[in-house]
Amino acid sequence: MKISEFSVRVLSPTFLTSGICNVIANSWHGIVPSEYSRRFRIVRPYTMMSNARLRALHDATARVIAAGVPGVLVECGTAKGGSAAMMALVVHECRSDKRIWVFDCFEGMPPPTENDPDRDLAANYVGDCLGTFEEVSALFAELGVSDRMRMVKGLFQETLPPSSTGDIALLHIDGDWYDSVMSCLTSLYDRVPPGGIIQLDDYGYWQGARKAVNDFFKLRGEPVPALKRIDHSGRQFTKAPRSLQQTPG
Repeated sequence: MKISEFSVRVLSPTFLTSGICNVIANSWHGIVPSEYSRRFRIVRPYTMMSNARLRALHDATARVIAAGVPGVLVECGTAKGGSAAMMALVVHECRSDKRIWVFDCFEGMPPPTENDPDRDLAANYVGDCLGTFEEVSALFAELGVSDRMRMVKGLFQETLPPSSTGDIALLHIDGDWYDSVMSCLTSLYDRVPPGGIIQLDDYGYWQGARKAVNDFFKLRGEPVPALKRIDHSGRQFTKAPRSLQQTPG
């Protein structure tokens, strides 16, 4: 089969809605590596995520689409919008009807608090990772994905609780500080159905982000899920059925 013929078959509506698409998603690295590379080149100027974390987010998007996990995609902390754009490109090219919610203050990183063990160091990064609402909106428009995006401006503590996302198939948390990550988990974790994927950008880097995750599950009386290591900083896990989330015994 010629490559061009293969591409036509892969992009056909019949193929994309079949179970075979799931096989493709699970074998993404070996079958269509060029697709990630092409999308990476598009979004690279607009993200500071490592290649490994961006690839993990890319593949997680494909997996929840192929598996039919109900719900939207949510990114908490988008900076210049590159990682959200990556998710949107996958959604668009998989011909999925999923929408992407993007939460950010669009004013750079807020100050850490006393809940962050490495507060003195973290304070040096206040205002970093700045992408304005207008800049990110313009990126989505340039890529032709604006109709899939819902942008919400403000601090997570104020915008997440009243948000009407419904179910969340993929939750990407890039909040850096304790209070931000805790707000994301407190407000959104229960909206992720079994089979949904949660990616934590800063678990292995910022002490506050790691402490927030550990404290969140401790307060729920549940063990921290088995976190898949993406790289030195990123972690990812798939939400288990509720019966498997409780502490044994």
